[in-house]
Amino acid sequence: MAIKILAFGIAKEILGEMSVQKSFEQEMNAGSIKSWLEAQYPRLKNLTSFAIAINGEYATAEIIIKPGDEVAIIPPVSGG
Repeated sequence: MAIKILAFGIAKEILGEMSVQKSFEQEMNAGSIKSWLEAQYPRLKNLTSFAIAINGEYATAEIIIKPGDEVAIIPPVSGG
């Protein structure tokens, strides 16, 4: 299954691009995507936190990604 992952803010800087596309042979969930991203882009581990969103909503680790889902890295945000 091909998954396109969008990146914003500091995550975009770490990935070096606004999105990355990867094909996986096995079913993926939000937790496994997050682990894969940390392995491919170790600087993500330096962030205080980052979340995965699927179709515009924060995803828990066990949420399964389906073909056509929009997956995004949500970097830490600060308010003021």
